[in-house]
Amino acid sequence: MRVVKPDHPLIAHKLTYLRDKRTDSPTFRRLAEELMTLLAYEATRDVRVEPFAIETPVAPTTGIKLSNPKPLVVPILRAGLGMLEGMVRLLPSAEVGFLGMQRDEATLAITTYANRLPSDLSGRQVYVLDPMLATGGSMSDAIHFLIERGADDITAVCLLAAPEGVARLEKNLAEVSPPVTLVVGAIDEKLNENGYIVPGLGDAGDRLYGLV
Repeated sequence: MRVVKPDHPLIAHKLTYLRDKRTDSPTFRRLAEELMTLLAYEATRDVRVEPFAIETPVAPTTGIKLSNPKPLVVPILRAGLGMLEGMVRLLPSAEVGFLGMQRDEATLAITTYANRLPSDLSGRQVYVLDPMLATGGSMSDAIHFLIERGADDITAVCLLAAPEGVARLEKNLAEVSPPVTLVVGAIDEKLNENGYIVPGLGDAGDRLYGLV
C-alpha cells in the first residue's frame, strides 16, 4: 500500500480547527470540505487522462481531458458525505456511489447496511472517502467490497488516521494488486481503548451532522 501524507501548512491549519472541540458543526463541515479539496489534489495526481484537441482564440492545440469511464467517488456513509463536496468540486464530472458501513461501538465489528454502486467496476478509478481511519476495519471491508465488484485502481482518502489503522489496512491489502493508495491529512499518535484516534477530533459523523 502506498501512503501519501501531504506536507502543506494549509492542511495542518485546517486540521487544527477541525480538532478544536469549540468548532461548531457548520464550521466543521466547511473546513472538512476545504481540507478534502486539498487532499483531492494529491489523490488525483494519477487520474487517467487522454489527449483532447481544441482551438484557442489564437491557434489549434492539444490538451487533455479525463478518460472514460469516468472516475467513481464513493463516500462511506454517513461521515464520508462531509468529504463529498470537496472531492466533486475538483472532479465535477466524476460519478458518485454510496456505501453504508457501521461500526458496533462495543465489539468494533463492521457491518455493511447499504450500497448504491455499479455491479461491475472493471476499469474504473475509484476514490473511497472516510474522514477517520481508526481501526481500519470499515475501510478494509469497503475496499474488499469494491475489489469483489472488479475495481483494480482504488485510492482511499481520509482526513486523519491512527497508526493501528494504517497497519491493519496494509496487512489486509497486502495481496491486492495493483496496490491501493492511501491519502491522509495526518497520522496521529494512537487509538484509545474505545477505538478513537488520539488526539484526533472526536466522532466525525457527530461533529458534521450532530447526534442522531
